[in-house]
Amino acid sequence: MGGSGSGRGAVKGTAGMAIGIGIGRSVGNRTVLITGVSKGLGRALAIELANRGHTIIGCSRAQEKLDSLQSLLTSNNNHHLFLNADVSCNNSVAEMARIVMEKNGGPPDIIVNGAGTINKNNKMWEVPAEEFDLVMDTNLKGSANVLRHFIPVMLKKNEGEGIIVNMSSGWGRSGAALVAPYCASKWAIEGLTKSVAKELPQGMAVVALNPGVINTDMLASCFGASASMYQSPELWALKAATMILNLTPADNGASLSV
Repeated sequence: MGGSGSGRGAVKGTAGMAIGIGIGRSVGNRTVLITGVSKGLGRALAIELANRGHTIIGCSRAQEKLDSLQSLLTSNNNHHLFLNADVSCNNSVAEMARIVMEKNGGPPDIIVNGAGTINKNNKMWEVPAEEFDLVMDTNLKGSANVLRHFIPVMLKKNEGEGIIVNMSSGWGRSGAALVAPYCASKWAIEGLTKSVAKELPQGMAVVALNPGVINTDMLASCFGASASMYQSPELWALKAATMILNLTPADNGASLSV
């Protein structure tokens, strides 16, 4: 999800990331890093938070969609930062963290690990190995890579400060036929979250958040046309933004639902 425009005075990082120039903070706003920001829930959440006056740092592999989001948010008073990065690649996330610290002057206040994908409906033994790996690399390893490179810089802020939201799923707390790889990845997110929560200092929190059933491309890949019966990402973002902004260290380790 998400990104910056290469035609807007962007420069390239050493890992091929497009950098939006001039990120800054306004008094009282929160800086929110959202992975998978170019579409679906990530895009809707970024727009909603930006409209509330918060600063967005977003990443995605889809440069054109990043450019579109950059253009959409230019009327906002805050200066947002959008990076072309692949969360499944540890080196790419390491470079993203370096750039964020350089351009933002510090770690984000909130991180939303929203990048995700799902396998095509298929019985487990009929899912190609490459497709299974893609789901795990994006959903699980992508979140782990972000934790690996951003928690250390968050720990340096007031001896540990910040909120991390790992996007889970109802299928991370139950099972479903034909989407076993996706279910496995989200069950893993739940376990990862609860374990990392025990490693954080009192001023930080990591939670697993089940967004509910939303009309996204991923849902359509499972439900087909009936996906349109469910709420839109934009309506979801109204509730999700408020919930995420109100999270505190007391929520550490929780499995929550929007």
